[in-house]
Amino acid sequence: MRRSVVLASLAAVAAAVSVTDAAQAFCGFYVAPSDQPLYNDATMVALMREGTRMVISMSNNYKGPAADFAMVVPVPVVLQKENVRTLPLDLFKKLESLSAPRLVEYWEQDPCYQPPQYAPEMASGAPMAAPPTSMKEDAAPKDYGVKIEAQFKVGEYEVVVLSAKESDGLESYLLDNKYKIPKGASTALAPYVREQWKFFVAKVDMKKVQTDQQGVATLSPLRFHYESQDFRLPVRLGLLNANGKQDLLMYVIGKNKRYEAANYPNAFIPTNLEVNDGTRKAFGPFYAALFDATMVKAGGRAVVTEYAWETSSCDPCPSPPLEQSDVVTLGGDVLFKKLDDGQSYGYGEAQGMVLTRLHTRYDPSTLTDDIVFKVAEPVVGGREHVVSNGKLEEGAKPDSSNNFQARYAIRHPWKGPIQCSNPKRGIWGGPPSGVSPPEGGSGPLPATNLAGAPRGTVKISDHVVAGLEDPESWDRAAVQAQQAGFGLGPRRACGCSVPGTPMGWGAGVGAGTAFLGLLVARRRTRRPR
Repeated sequence: MRRSVVLASLAAVAAAVSVTDAAQAFCGFYVAPSDQPLYNDATMVALMREGTRMVISMSNNYKGPAADFAMVVPVPVVLQKENVRTLPLDLFKKLESLSAPRLVEYWEQDPCYQPPQYAPEMASGAPMAAPPTSMKEDAAPKDYGVKIEAQFKVGEYEVVVLSAKESDGLESYLLDNKYKIPKGASTALAPYVREQWKFFVAKVDMKKVQTDQQGVATLSPLRFHYESQDFRLPVRLGLLNANGKQDLLMYVIGKNKRYEAANYPNAFIPTNLEVNDGTRKAFGPFYAALFDATMVKAGGRAVVTEYAWETSSCDPCPSPPLEQSDVVTLGGDVLFKKLDDGQSYGYGEAQGMVLTRLHTRYDPSTLTDDIVFKVAEPVVGGREHVVSNGKLEEGAKPDSSNNFQARYAIRHPWKGPIQCSNPKRGIWGGPPSGVSPPEGGSGPLPATNLAGAPRGTVKISDHVVAGLEDPESWDRAAVQAQQAGFGLGPRRACGCSVPGTPMGWGAGVGAGTAFLGLLVARRRTRRPR
């Protein structure tokens, strides 16, 4: 009998791409064919919304035996084929890099070199070193209260949409059809069944998926849209697989607006910190410590804003900004095709979009409810913007537009001769003549794969030169974070792994991608020898 693995995921996600670069994975709530549990360390999800229409995109990398498996995503309505499509593989990698915390590097220019003098804003661009086969229509007995609402194919996916009258009926249906599901599944399913949500099951035919030499299969990202009165990310089912802290990265794209959590505390990551030269080789661990400390200082269950900027620009840019076609691909085509007034719109309506990156690190004790989003006031921060007496802006400040980012700078004061009577100090830019940029090339360095970043290996105070009040208190908060289990534990840098087996989801991953939901494995029937 062929093995199939069914993944049930509550929320969508978006992520990226290749395991060698920033392969990402989320596993949600799973069971492995070997009866060993699967875990996920990170999830990324991209969402767009206009009016009551919502678009969710998700991607997943799979490593393991070449067996069919499926994703199950609870959704509030029955999805039809026109609601679902696949996306290009590289789009979410671009999202991650563009919004990632960035390290920049500046050199003080010759104090005696008069025009051209650089306006403070110009220095910000200075370079830096770089349906499963068993789910047939006649397989849902009436006494389970489970019904197949729709069936269709898209890309390498065979989709079945199920409804259920009772959560224990759905649980019994899965169990009786040889799907082993985690303890407590019925309780986790109950809120969605009670609200009459449906279950979108996307079965993957592994024969249509290419794998690399390490056995990593990169699946086409899935995008689906539906109408909903609530702008929320379902996460409760995925909590059943929490084995220590997991990363959740949310990219919310809205027209002329940023978003934040409506039902969790919100915090901003400290930004515009000056750091020492050694941070270049430890940027990931440094930022992971800073983020974990931010979570602790915010009470341990906050949603942290790391980026809020118009999609069409960035400064400095770790990667090119999103093009209008990218926004259209992520959902602009269905969000702005026809609005409530019945008027048709062109793709130009996808302009003026703001990308908000929200980040939390959670376990079942801190992420207890679905995340609900609300519109938030514009903010600025993290720019090479002098506010007074050569001092840069600090933190996040209200403004008329969104220009906030997590940015950290290495600065090299001028060390050459000063042979003029009126030197101009504090003009920053690229490396002066005769000075080579550090190994790795020029351009801002983004911190990616943060879920897999080593934790507990650096002290924040050993890196921060200026811009952070009482760095030692941040060290103490980072230690508290480790004591609270913010580290990855035995599954370091392995998006999802099966203890004692070679199977994993997104091996080598960091800031993963994929699903907040349920993965159940088809129970294997042994053939007689």
